[in-house]
Amino acid sequence: MEKNFDVIIIWAWSAGYPAGMYASRYKMKNIIIWAQPGGALAMSHKVENYPWTISAPGRVIMENFREHAIASGSTLLAEMVTELKKENDIFKVKTSAGKNFYSKYVILATGNSYKKLGCPGEKEFLWKWVSYCATCDWMFFKNRDVIVVWWGNTAVTESLYLSEICNKVYILNRSYVFKAENIWLEQAKKKENIEIILNEEVEEIVWDTLWMTWVKLKSGKELKAEWIFIAIGSLPNTSLVDALNPEKDDEWCLVVDKRQETSIKWLYAAGDVTTNSNKFKQTIMSAAEWCLAADSIHEDVLKQ
Repeated sequence: MEKNFDVIIIWAWSAGYPAGMYASRYKMKNIIIWAQPGGALAMSHKVENYPWTISAPGRVIMENFREHAIASGSTLLAEMVTELKKENDIFKVKTSAGKNFYSKYVILATGNSYKKLGCPGEKEFLWKWVSYCATCDWMFFKNRDVIVVWWGNTAVTESLYLSEICNKVYILNRSYVFKAENIWLEQAKKKENIEIILNEEVEEIVWDTLWMTWVKLKSGKELKAEWIFIAIGSLPNTSLVDALNPEKDDEWCLVVDKRQETSIKWLYAAGDVTTNSNKFKQTIMSAAEWCLAADSIHEDVLKQ
């Protein structure tokens, strides 16, 4: 495998593959390096909010992304990137297998990781009766009783959304202090099928042979529901570029300009890891940012 590329794309997912497609269309030799393709989308049972795809498993959509990238001309390498350095205006990317790749341009698509409760049952029933994205998985909540674990604005807005499609929505707030804006909180209080429970935390997620049936709270009480939606935030996976010291915001997202370029020259980023697209963490937004990043790099090449 050649070691030098016009563009190195770090991570695949819903952002990396489109970047490869566009880089290839611009005749830029590119490699997509990832350890686990697909991301959260690939773990979704069904996706019904992506254009053209009326309803399909997330893994099917991601496999189509992958095949499209290959057909366009991208090189794919299933290895973890362990180090990213910049020397004399050239990026050096090292993988877990000890391979080194070089390029003037790098696009970062490492996404984010959902914050976890860390309670028994959360990991075991992930994407079965536990979800971190109501917009992605709403079809499983329809006409059911659901629990939203709430730490801020996202949980309130998602609860309002769920109240339109669910029978009952319980919001668990771990204290008596609300972090959400009053405008959202007041709307939630007006909803007859939303019940806000204060100063409670999830101790354990319990299930029977068919459905999750109840949640054990730290107070010792039990709350019956058929699904739990955890909305306590997420953390962008930016540690790989810490040695380069790029600008980040107070939520650790990479600050990028309108061309998706970071504060490090020729280092671009897109998707959930950036400050763009109003941080609306959806597949279509990630794909769009990656296409823009590849186009911006092509503009750089033409200028040089």
